[in-house]
Amino acid sequence: MSVVRVGVIGAGNMGADHVNTLHRHVSGAVVTMVADIDEERAAAVAGALPGARATGDPYAVIADPEVDAVVVASHDTTHADLSVAAVRAAKPVLCEKPLAPTLSECVRVVREERRAGKELISLGFMRRFDPAYVELKESLAAGVCGAPLLLHCVSRGVASAPGATDEFSITGSAIHEFDTVPWLLDSPVTEVSWHAPRATTAVTGLRDPQLMLLRTADGALTTVEVFLNAGYGYDIRCEVAGERGTLALTNPARLVTDSARARSLGYPADWRPRFADAYRLELQAWIDAVATGSPAPLATAHDGLVAGAVAEAVIASMKNGGRTVTVQVPEV
Repeated sequence: MSVVRVGVIGAGNMGADHVNTLHRHVSGAVVTMVADIDEERAAAVAGALPGARATGDPYAVIADPEVDAVVVASHDTTHADLSVAAVRAAKPVLCEKPLAPTLSECVRVVREERRAGKELISLGFMRRFDPAYVELKESLAAGVCGAPLLLHCVSRGVASAPGATDEFSITGSAIHEFDTVPWLLDSPVTEVSWHAPRATTAVTGLRDPQLMLLRTADGALTTVEVFLNAGYGYDIRCEVAGERGTLALTNPARLVTDSARARSLGYPADWRPRFADAYRLELQAWIDAVATGSPAPLATAHDGLVAGAVAEAVIASMKNGGRTVTVQVPEV
């Protein structure tokens, strides 16, 4: 397959960014179709590409003979059904995280893929491709700081999306850490607990920030802070304290401002500048795998299931006064 024809489902910020990246920065890919429940929005995104078509029906993308592979970047609640449809159509699919908002849906998707007899689902845990996280993982594997003891993970944003819930902070944001931490340590999360301080005045109906404690099988302890309404900018941090030192991601800001007797660094407004390289590298790796018919070196559907099991345990802790909950990954 010299060129992979891609259909993108979802034309919001995430889907539109994937369309732009595939069109401008990924070799061997051409976007032929864009779908969104708002067909005008799909048309606006598709209209920027030569020959791309728009539709309001996501299943039309999966069924279209001019679509070889599918990117699912629509609302989280649609991920399971659309991934299953792509598997049944025997088309590779890159599904944005989470695989599904609930563990039972994750199980259904993984079972469908198992029945197909082929790994067709890749999951968008793009931090596995971020150069900073990759270097951190390599340094940990090389024993630069000795055995890891504590990890501190921070995920802060400017403002939460409309309708955000306590559970969404977990399944839509903290889910990244539920994949990243065991990937970095090469050790699964075994138990969790959830905590929250007093409510912020920035938003009502949402406990924000949230703090989660994860223990992995190697005995390391991780703190995960998710603060959707931090206000000051998009800020991702990760520090590892080990037996012989520490490792930490640095702020990737490219500009230093000196003005009014002060020096400052800027923060991006959202995830796009911070993880642009990660998404580009992830999409290129996926397209290369689809083109050659080889296994994609991305997170798998089963990885999404495991992260979903951690999320379910955190939500159980949240609903039970922050007690420690054991993570149970279902057999499929």
